[in-house]
Amino acid sequence: MKNNSTLAPLSIITRKFAVGIILVSGTFALGQLNHSGPFDDRNEEQNKRCSNRTLTGDYGIQIEGNRTDVNDATLRTLVLAHFHGDGTITEIDHVVLNGQPPDQEWRPSTGTYSVNPDCTGSASIDVAPGFPPLGYHFIVVNQGRKFILVVDGGAINGVAYKVD
Repeated sequence: MKNNSTLAPLSIITRKFAVGIILVSGTFALGQLNHSGPFDDRNEEQNKRCSNRTLTGDYGIQIEGNRTDVNDATLRTLVLAHFHGDGTITEIDHVVLNGQPPDQEWRPSTGTYSVNPDCTGSASIDVAPGFPPLGYHFIVVNQGRKFILVVDGGAINGVAYKVD
């Protein structure tokens, strides 16, 4: 009879352990179902967190690098860009090429941009009559307070910060 009384607490412990494992497994499984990363198609609506309206207002942009199309010329540029929230941009820039200041201190330009739901995007700037548009691709970060960019066709990159 003592054997039966010894087995009873052991079976209660075993049952509690099994129930605990089942509960923990269920919690992990539930967590897996509710998780959706930036590339998860299961919750597509939640992934749509950016649009053209994400970039609205003034941004100070610093662009630096080498123009591979002009004998590897060093480029340093400051831009004050106004994103209208509708896919259009107006801006002024100050471009220093190989250490030489520009003829025009602040040159105006206009352009267009597009922000994708995953916060990637692209822009095309009409820099000056007779020159091809300048294109760049970017990633919006910090809920539109900043974006990082790379200029198409050169070894040039930049960072933009929302102007307060």
